[in-house]
Amino acid sequence: MKKIEAIIKPFLLSSVKEGLSEIGITGMTVSEVKGFGRQKGHEEIYRGAEYTVEFVPKVKIEIILDADMLDKTISVIVDKAKTGEIGDGKIFVLPVEQVVRIRTGETDKSAL
Repeated sequence: MKKIEAIIKPFLLSSVKEGLSEIGITGMTVSEVKGFGRQKGHEEIYRGAEYTVEFVPKVKIEIILDADMLDKTISVIVDKAKTGEIGDGKIFVLPVEQVVRIRTGETDKSAL
């Protein structure tokens, strides 16, 4: 099993979710996060005062899935979240040793 952590632009979450649903991904965890990479934030003017936004708002999607769905899932995320502009985000893939559904005690693939 694998864990995908995808950091994307917030306004693309709906499109990514719909694409993942179409390929059978039935669950995910979504968090609002802030950070920066090559974007390094930007400057804005508010009520005549200039200030620097150092952390850019993003959305983090976490998905646990069977390894045979990995490539298809990554392809959907890239397709739906890519704008071609700086700050499109990143996808991280991590190994998952065990999953347990608390309510039933099911483990691993049956717990997904």
